[in-house]
Amino acid sequence: MTASAPVQPTSGRPVSPQTPYQQYVYVYPHQKAYRRLANGPLLSELWRTERLGSLSLYVHIPFCEMRCGFCNLFTRTGAPEEVTSAFLDTLGRQARVTREALDASGRSARFLMSAFGGGTPTYLTAAELTRLCDICENVMGADLGAVPWSVETSPATATADRLAVLAERGATRLSIGVQSFIDEEARAAVRPQKRAEVEASLARLREAGFPVLNIDLIYGIDGQTESSFRVSLDAALAWEPEEIYLYPLYVRPLTGLSARHDKDGRQWDEQRLRLYRYGRDHLLAAGYRQTSMRVFQRLGNPGGDGAGDASISEYNQQAGMVGLGVGARSFTTSLHYTTDYAVAVPEVRRIIDDYIATPSEDFRRAQWAFQMDDGERRRMYVLQWLLETVGLPVTDYRKLFGTEPLEDFPAEFALLREKQWLDTGEPDVLRLSPEGMAWADAIGPLFFSPRVNEAMASYRDK
Repeated sequence: MTASAPVQPTSGRPVSPQTPYQQYVYVYPHQKAYRRLANGPLLSELWRTERLGSLSLYVHIPFCEMRCGFCNLFTRTGAPEEVTSAFLDTLGRQARVTREALDASGRSARFLMSAFGGGTPTYLTAAELTRLCDICENVMGADLGAVPWSVETSPATATADRLAVLAERGATRLSIGVQSFIDEEARAAVRPQKRAEVEASLARLREAGFPVLNIDLIYGIDGQTESSFRVSLDAALAWEPEEIYLYPLYVRPLTGLSARHDKDGRQWDEQRLRLYRYGRDHLLAAGYRQTSMRVFQRLGNPGGDGAGDASISEYNQQAGMVGLGVGARSFTTSLHYTTDYAVAVPEVRRIIDDYIATPSEDFRRAQWAFQMDDGERRRMYVLQWLLETVGLPVTDYRKLFGTEPLEDFPAEFALLREKQWLDTGEPDVLRLSPEGMAWADAIGPLFFSPRVNEAMASYRDK
């Protein structure tokens, strides 16, 4: 890829962020920037010129046993068996059409990575998980037993029979959302669970023998202090997980906490920053390395030496992501596409019902999408690397785009330097300083294009 059109400039000098917690940029652009296409392009045409030898497969399972108070993911709670069964029927139809589109080029498609996300994929029964794996392998052609493969789970659904299916089919990474080992904190986050249940699920995960165990924790819960946060950190460390993710608590529209959250913004920011620094330092002292604001990997084992990177980080794909299931995103060089998206319960149910009723022919075209141009690809690449501790490789950026990142984004990087959020120690790498990494959720949005910002601002939450 070489330089073509200049990067669309932001409107003047970027405004200095007032809070460290603006948006978790795990993918660019955000799904709120996507719009419905009246007559979207055929998938066979979209994938015809793509590199098919190194694809990633992402399957979105939009079901959970409960909805946490902070969750704004696309998911439905308590879905009966007739709904999950019908969902898998449709997923199989979508997989056949998608595989046909990949095969239309006459070239061989190969998946090097896979992930089941959601929602909670292990909301499905053991038999349904077997059926899901069969769709991925027999229809899509993904060899789950031979590639890095990540699955998300929860304490209530990490049952022995489900885990046995995943272990037998070759899952390499299980990520479990614990959030807090303290029952009172879990209730404050509207995640009613008992520590005994959490510990029992972790024992089953370890017994199943997955190469990488990831434990998610949250900081910023009402009443949480360094002392209480250490209880959860040490409880997680006792299981020697290959990865620990530390998430700041966000309260988003239409979620369980949004109607009752009245924290003072400045005090809450101070609490979250304080707990982040404490958790970061505690994990570093315990022998973990930080790879992003949220991710910590244990050194001296396969997870800490790179196997943990097998989980699909969606924004980490310039192209080559194939998504299945309602809410799943697919990335080609020219177009990012998905299905409709919502948070509110009635809208989520409607969209899932519409997905189940979708004729197979409709899956042959992109539905909701965002058109990528050269400038947006530059922004995506910057966000892919700058928000990781390895930093943005200037030489690679130059080879890919034919320009310099400091020339494409002068105002943004000038602000990072002014705030001392940029480590200037290596001339060929643009890397965030430790304090810059603490502000990663504010730095990411600085690089959003005016087009993306306008589309997100006009999106109606539903």
